[in-house]
Amino acid sequence: MNEPRRYSVVRDPVHGDLYLSSEEMALLDTPQMQRLRGVRQLGTAYLVYPGAQHTRFEHSLGTAHVASRLIAAINQNRKLRPEGLLGIAEDEERILRAAALVHDVTHIPSGHNIEDVRGIMERHDTAPRYLHALDEGNELGAQLARMGIRREVLAVLLPEGTPGLPAVPACWRELLSDTICADLLDYLKRDAYFTGLNLAYDERVLSYFMVDRASGHLFVEVEKRGLVREDILSELLRVLEARYIFSERVYYHHAKVAAGAMVAQVVETALLHGGLRHEQLFDLTDAELLPLLERHVAAPTAASTIGRGELFGTLPGDVAQELARARELVTRLKSRRLLKRACVWPLYANRAVQQELLDRFFAPGKAADRQAFEREVRLRLRRAGHDAVLVQLYCPSRKMQLKEAQTHVRFPGAAGIQPLASFADRLPRLADLERSYRDLWKLYLFAASEDPAVLAAIANIAAELLPNAVNVYQPR
Repeated sequence: MNEPRRYSVVRDPVHGDLYLSSEEMALLDTPQMQRLRGVRQLGTAYLVYPGAQHTRFEHSLGTAHVASRLIAAINQNRKLRPEGLLGIAEDEERILRAAALVHDVTHIPSGHNIEDVRGIMERHDTAPRYLHALDEGNELGAQLARMGIRREVLAVLLPEGTPGLPAVPACWRELLSDTICADLLDYLKRDAYFTGLNLAYDERVLSYFMVDRASGHLFVEVEKRGLVREDILSELLRVLEARYIFSERVYYHHAKVAAGAMVAQVVETALLHGGLRHEQLFDLTDAELLPLLERHVAAPTAASTIGRGELFGTLPGDVAQELARARELVTRLKSRRLLKRACVWPLYANRAVQQELLDRFFAPGKAADRQAFEREVRLRLRRAGHDAVLVQLYCPSRKMQLKEAQTHVRFPGAAGIQPLASFADRLPRLADLERSYRDLWKLYLFAASEDPAVLAAIANIAAELLPNAVNVYQPR
């Protein structure tokens, strides 16, 4: 009788050969993980960068691979200073690789726009979402339970102190979800490869990581003989700079933002007025999302709208109009007729009023305010003699998904190890980077028109409604 195969080799375009154990292959072969083959890593960015068709499935494989490379470096560095450093044992690496493989299983299509911008669903990385995805009643949770590591994997993925889970070392979470971690180091290389952007970091940075024995934190040594190790520090900053450039050119490209906002608007309408339930989104792929939404905004049941208008501030008489807008958005998405910019209020011109705009329009709980603003724009546009075209307000969070530079370092003159961000006053490049990242913030008003006269009329109306905000966009 032949012995079962102990590992498989998967060829990855970014990292080359990836080695997976039979247990890990069993995780990947579950329906929950296979779904990720149909969820694009960059959401609607493929509408801007046609090659950006890579998915969260291969990113999950890459994250496990990078996690193992970091662990190898951690263990190698420990041999040099065993008195002050810790290593990661083989049985611990088994848990961390499993956590890396499943870390994105809770993502839904266009999830960041639906969760982080519109705020109509809880985030993918919350305890209820992970507990649902890794429940022992489904194949993925059952496989983790058979491996005897389900609770440990959950403990890695969820915040410290989550009830009912074992305590795990701080470095375990940091390996997968710190500012510079296996997750980031994979998706930067992967996104560069598939968008065709020539942005890279030196892979030598992986060899710098260690685990501090005293605190249990993952960290990088940037001190030597009382001086800053400029070479190592530069590599850390290069990784953060690469993430900023990707954010500027890809993650927050205005066309990707418009497409993602359109999808999120249809989801919101389907949930409020079309009878769609949140849990129906959990098991979807990108290809399944629009057809599902199309069905839910096409023929709402009377029961689906009862009480929802009052709860969310939408007048009962406007339900049909909201559904019609959603149907138009679906049609536009299917033919890549994206909404166009009518107004752009960037942070650099609106620092004094940013908080006011966030308080008024940023989710969660601001659907009614956004809808009221959009209705007023359409009403005034009609009064001005134009067709009342569809308009959509997009207001991101203040931090734009920015992670502060929390990766720990040992810095000259500092006590113990501390987050890199603690030294921003001594590192002008880091301070400039954090400031530049926040300056990516923009409030958008999109419109279903390319007519310069209509866009100019919308801009004039918006200026009346937001007299303290400065719109800098000038359509051709």
